[in-house]
Amino acid sequence: MNRHLSILIVITLTFSFGLTSCSSIFTGLYGMKKTNTVDEKTIVQYAKKYNITNADCYELDTTYFSYLFSLDTTKYNSQIKNHYQPLQVLYYDKSGQLTSFQVNCYAGGFPNLKWDRNEIMTTFPTKQQAPIDSILSIETQLKYLKPLSQTTKLLNDSYDYIVIVYWNRFMGRQSKRLIRFVQDNSKLAIGTKVKIIYANTDNIFAGQ
Repeated sequence: MNRHLSILIVITLTFSFGLTSCSSIFTGLYGMKKTNTVDEKTIVQYAKKYNITNADCYELDTTYFSYLFSLDTTKYNSQIKNHYQPLQVLYYDKSGQLTSFQVNCYAGGFPNLKWDRNEIMTTFPTKQQAPIDSILSIETQLKYLKPLSQTTKLLNDSYDYIVIVYWNRFMGRQSKRLIRFVQDNSKLAIGTKVKIIYANTDNIFAGQ
């Protein structure tokens, strides 16, 4: 990752949460921790704490950002920014199309992100939060998800919706709350086969 991109990510994360500085005071109020590399044991430990089953746990490959910035940044700048945020939820339908997209920088709220702002999570799939785009198909997304040792193979065509949650240790309770909101929302999908999978993003951000 080049220096320009690293600086851009830091700036984006800072303003995404409505902060005026990256001080420990502000990040502490959001429950954020210092970014660090994590091994599989640590990912599994936090997954259990956040109510994620080992079978559905993945790690976002560190080459993912390289893919995003191989796209035309003059054409897809805002879309790229949305897709490199640390907390996201992507809802893909059976055809592989992105139908709903939740991103931390659109949630707002203090001292907790308001994932259900404007009651967007009162239906399944959720109402629109972040703008829908087509730069990341389900096939491309899955290519950058690394299964852990206990991850179960995903059969794409077995589900009406595949929901991918980006989460991490360094966002602390914000990750935990997001996961709870997504799991509660999935209970509204009556008569619909839904698979939620979880992509840990600690290592990709620890390298910035």
